[in-house]
Amino acid sequence: MAIEMRVFGLTMDPFTNAPIVILKDLDEKHALPIWIGVLEASAIAAELEKLQFPRPMTHDLMKNILKEINATVRKVEVVDLKDNVYYAHIHLSLGDRDYVIDARPSDAIALALRTNSSIYVAEHVLEKSRKIDLKKKISQKGDREEADKWTEFLENLSPEDFGKYKM
Repeated sequence: MAIEMRVFGLTMDPFTNAPIVILKDLDEKHALPIWIGVLEASAIAAELEKLQFPRPMTHDLMKNILKEINATVRKVEVVDLKDNVYYAHIHLSLGDRDYVIDARPSDAIALALRTNSSIYVAEHVLEKSRKIDLKKKISQKGDREEADKWTEFLENLSPEDFGKYKM
């Protein structure tokens, strides 16, 4: 079973300065932070801000190719979490055939935003992400109290916390 989610915003990990895309379900009961690269965060931020570039960027190019061959992105889904790495699938339809393409979640999300496609997360991924001992990872740097604050921060994000999505 998968839960439909949306991009809630982008933020920066205060410990590593790595970008994080935050997905939340439509009822805002579940949140999933995914650490991503700077370029991928920029691609997501550009679409969230509806920035137009003189030439197509990679995800825009992919959208244009899919449109030209009459393929549609039915949905994207974050399907697994192994060794702190998330995995995603892009579900495409072309004619009477369906395809499932392996992708990084950040690329799948960037494409979903450009094609107005739904974003899903498998329930077992949400369960696994809760089990990741973020507190332990952060506390290894010596501050358990700071780890508790960071966990609470992620769980209580609101749209106003993001402002502009620029990276």
